[in-house]
Amino acid sequence: MKEVLVDEAKVIVEGVNIVTRHTKPNAQNTKGGLIKKEAPIHISNVMLWDAKAKAPSKVKRTRENGKVVRISKKSGEKL
Repeated sequence: MKEVLVDEAKVIVEGVNIVTRHTKPNAQNTKGGLIKKEAPIHISNVMLWDAKAKAPSKVKRTRENGKVVRISKKSGEKL
C-alpha cells in the first residue's frame, strides 16, 4: 500500500487500478504523451494479506478474555 486517504476512505495500492493520462507538452514536460499512475480504490475493496498462507484472507472476530481478536480465516493465525 502506498498511501491511505482517510478523509475519502480510499487507498492507493501499488500496481492496482492504473489509469492513463494524456498530457499536452508544456514547460516541465516538453514531449507530453501518456502518463500512467495508480488511482485510489475504496478501502472496502482491499483485503488483508496473510503472511503464513501467502494469500489474501478474510478476517473473523472472536472474543478472548473479554477482548475482540482478529483471526485470519485461511491460516487461523491472530492478526
